Amino acid sequence: MREISIVSGGQTGADRAALDAALDAGVACGGWCPADRSAEDGVIPERYPLRPLPRGGNDDRTRQNVRDSDGTVIFCFGEPTGGTETTRQACIEMNKPLLMIDAAGAPQTAVWQLNEFVGANGIRVLNVAGPRASEEPAIGAFVYRCIRALLRQTAS
Repeated sequence: MREISIVSGGQTGADRAALDAALDAGVACGGWCPADRSAEDGVIPERYPLRPLPRGGNDDRTRQNVRDSDGTVIFCFGEPTGGTETTRQACIEMNKPLLMIDAAGAPQTAVWQLNEFVGANGIRVLNVAGPRASEEPAIGAFVYRCIRALLRQTAS
């Protein structure tokens, strides 16, 4: 049995979907968020156990979450942009394991890829990233489904 925990930056969309999946599964989760706990919809709710990064903004918390995790999965439709691309670049610069998942594909394929990635890289702390809800409204449901399935499989 592998136990993994989930981290993200707390933005709407992919980040919160991953945290919701972990919270619903009773799995440890957290990560760094901007110093003021800001997100596109206002202040990140306290139910998300995130640590504000002192004097840090979105790019700073992104880099810290990459640094503190064993590997990162990025969910996106097409090529990453904005903060999602910042995450990809941080993984490359820090030589951290990175898995890119096309959210236009089948969830079963994504879960299989996630399992292979986690196993092959000995990941215990998985950073989950992707677009915010305003950029890709469908991303949250896809990420939630995939992370919940991954957590079910790693718990058994």
